[in-house]
Amino acid sequence: MAGSRGYSSYRGRVPRWKIALAILLALILLAACTFLFLQKYIVYDDSGAVRLELPWMKPDGSSSLPPVSDEDLQIIISEPEGKDVEELHILQLPDGSLEGDWTQAVSALRAGGQNAFAVTMKAAGGQLLYDSRVEAAVSSGAVQGNEQSMTALEGLLGSEEYYSIARLSCFRDSLYANANMDGAGLKNTGGYIFYDGNNTQWLDPGKEGARAYLYEIARECAALGFDEILLTDFSYPTEGKLNKIEYGSVEQPVNLRAFLQGMADALEEYDVKLSVELSAQTLTVGTDQVSGQDLSDAAAIVDRIYVAAPAEEAAVLRERVAAVSDQVTLVVEGTALETGDYLQLP
Repeated sequence: MAGSRGYSSYRGRVPRWKIALAILLALILLAACTFLFLQKYIVYDDSGAVRLELPWMKPDGSSSLPPVSDEDLQIIISEPEGKDVEELHILQLPDGSLEGDWTQAVSALRAGGQNAFAVTMKAAGGQLLYDSRVEAAVSSGAVQGNEQSMTALEGLLGSEEYYSIARLSCFRDSLYANANMDGAGLKNTGGYIFYDGNNTQWLDPGKEGARAYLYEIARECAALGFDEILLTDFSYPTEGKLNKIEYGSVEQPVNLRAFLQGMADALEEYDVKLSVELSAQTLTVGTDQVSGQDLSDAAAIVDRIYVAAPAEEAAVLRERVAAVSDQVTLVVEGTALETGDYLQLP
């Protein structure tokens, strides 16, 4: 009797292309393993040529390369160089540099050989020469910069080649003193805004409104990417009918020291240095009772001190600062300076 019909397990012959593919894959795998095994026997001679040197091909005791142990292997990671330099040679950019072609400023730096630049961000009188977003500055009409000034700043600060300094005039500020006389302006004994010998008005260092305004501007400049904030006009008025100034109950040096410490605190979160401009009188004597400046107070807070002085006085003034603090650098401002830390004025 014939067996029952049905499907068997036979599936037919394996196609030849599958057999060829399997052989090819096996050869590729073998080649890869061989390559990995032979890598340690690949050597380079002095000319950079590559050759294979198997163990039985080398004379006894010879080696093309010295043995390297884990202790001999050193991995060196280079850190990016910062813009801190041992000696600053600064070019003060002329007022109006942010309104024109900023590349001309870079050309001037290269021609003069300086490694840093200072640009005025807040002028004496109170004008902000960049497009500030500080609300009090906008409402008082102090903002004179525009989109062009911000483009110039972007170009100047975008270069890692030069150390950058934002120059801020502090208390000589007619604009904000008039806009906020009660909260920030320096008054006379009659209760009105004080005019100095040049018909200029000032902010009162003892008023919180004046301090907060300047802190906010400095923080904005730090956020833009400057390496250093330089405070100028850091004083009370020194010209005019000074006996008519309403100084308040706190002495001038105390108010200036409190402001300077507050500025350092306000900038603490930023990677920025703080510096201040003092008079040659302050550096020579140590204090200036009229302006309220005190060398020791400033040196205890800031990173650098600036002074406008002739080149022949630079050495003596540097000694005066060094006698007070060995942590603070003196930068001399002038027009014919070539050695030491200096700021070249226009």
